[in-house]
Formats: sequence, C-alpha cells, structure tokens
Amino acid sequence: MNSLLAQLSIEGLLQGIQKFISTLTANLPLIGTGIILILATILIVWFLKKFIVNTVLGLIAWGLAVFVFKISLPFYPSLAVSLLFGPAGIGVLLVLKAFGVI
Repeated sequence: MNSLLAQLSIEGLLQGIQKFISTLTANLPLIGTGIILILATILIVWFLKKFIVNTVLGLIAWGLAVFVFKISLPFYPSLAVSLLFGPAGIGVLLVLKAFGVI
C-alpha cells in the first residue's frame, strides 16, 4: 500500500514538473522580458541612488527657501536647479540673489 502511494505521488510530481516545464517554455519571451525589466530597474536605482537622494534634498532645500524663509526666487528656474543640482544649486541661487544677480 505504501509503495502504491509513493508511486502515485512520484507520478503526480512528474506530471506537475512536465506541466511546469511546458508552461515555462511557452511563456519564455514573457519571462525573459520580465527578468530584463527587473534587472534594469535594480541597476538604475543602484547607479542613480546618490542622484535621487541629491534631488530629494534639493527639493527640500528649495521648499524651505521659498516657502519657509520667503526668499523670492524665480519659480521654475529655481525648481529646476534644485532638482538637478540639489542643495548646492540652491546655495548658488541664494548667493546670486544676495549679490543681486537674480
């Protein structure tokens, strides 16, 4: 009886493996595309991590300068500079504002 159950479970396992392999080979382009997109996202976040952090800090510094300290900076140019160059960009804008250039 035990050998019959073992044989049935092995046959069921083999059928399940065959079904999985046939499904896997049928969807190979879809699986490959998904894996490539996942790897691309991981690489982009890995290499751009410092840029993303710098952008967020620049946005926070811009918000503090414009809304909290009420420094009148040109809206879109200062926002673009803060997003691209971070806190250093806002610092340059503040120095230019202090010297009356902008």
